[in-house]
Amino acid sequence: MTNLQTRFPQTIGVYRADHLRVANGANLGDAIGCADDLMLDDIYHLSPLATQKRLSLLTTAEPPFRIADASDTGTPGAALHLDCCITLMSGHGQTTEVLVLVETDRPGDIAAVYVLPLASIDTRTDYALVGINRDNALEKFAQVACVSFTRGTMITLASGAQRPVEDLTIGDRVLTRDDGPQAIRWIGHTTSRAVGAFAPIRIRAGTLNNLNDLLVSPDHRLFIYQRRDRLGAGRSELLVKARHLINGDSVTRVSGGFVDYFQMLFDHHQIIYAEGIAAESMLVDTRTRAALPQELKESLSDLLPKHQDRMHRDIEVQESLLQRPDAADLLRKSSGG
Repeated sequence: MTNLQTRFPQTIGVYRADHLRVANGANLGDAIGCADDLMLDDIYHLSPLATQKRLSLLTTAEPPFRIADASDTGTPGAALHLDCCITLMSGHGQTTEVLVLVETDRPGDIAAVYVLPLASIDTRTDYALVGINRDNALEKFAQVACVSFTRGTMITLASGAQRPVEDLTIGDRVLTRDDGPQAIRWIGHTTSRAVGAFAPIRIRAGTLNNLNDLLVSPDHRLFIYQRRDRLGAGRSELLVKARHLINGDSVTRVSGGFVDYFQMLFDHHQIIYAEGIAAESMLVDTRTRAALPQELKESLSDLLPKHQDRMHRDIEVQESLLQRPDAADLLRKSSGG
């Protein structure tokens, strides 16, 4: 399985390493680098000229990944390694985790270093390096991509009854759009700070004909069936990432405090019903599998190919079509609401 690779690139927003430099400390003036070169207690500052770039990559069952042809930064085809996860702390005591990614050339030498903040970092703030973890970078990277429901989300069972996601158990039969009643194979639960990539998206009741407010992870994809193609997607069946619908009104990012996330896994990637609207279950691919417990990873030999065969990528709507404040309203109207 180590040579299995996603067929579709995944895109993340990164900063160049030279935009995050030591402003005070042992490595004064140095850009952030590999774990072996870092010194705890060094003070880092993000350049006011820093802008995030789109780094597109093809993930494999185990790193290194490969930089995709469509990437805005990096060398297409080059290897990309997850070096470490560092923890930065502001003067107010707020901590932020940052993934350090290293691009290497054919001989294996470092060609470039990138940083992927898991929460926003500010150009006006100094950050002390308080943690370096070489072991959890892959798991953190996977957790960002996992589609998750928040505590209290009502899931439709095979019987038509609804039950909070936190009350579901392995073996419960859930109603799916494509395969009818299906048994849950695994349920995961994580508690995260609701910041940056882990801050949930709230879709207010009625926005997409949902019965109640729906809170999901940012990359969670919602299924829309268009009776009329008001969006201009060119097809009737759509999958839309929640974060692409943010409009500051009916769809918002909920930051602050902590959030309980629940991941639901079936033998196949499924479209299920949450708060009365269709949304995807967890998709196991070469990126998200690292978020699964070790005992489940060892039995994935038949599960991952099934999920790869039904990724629903062909109906996912690109962000460019959704960059309009009325996108959610158009989708509601197009689905007959």
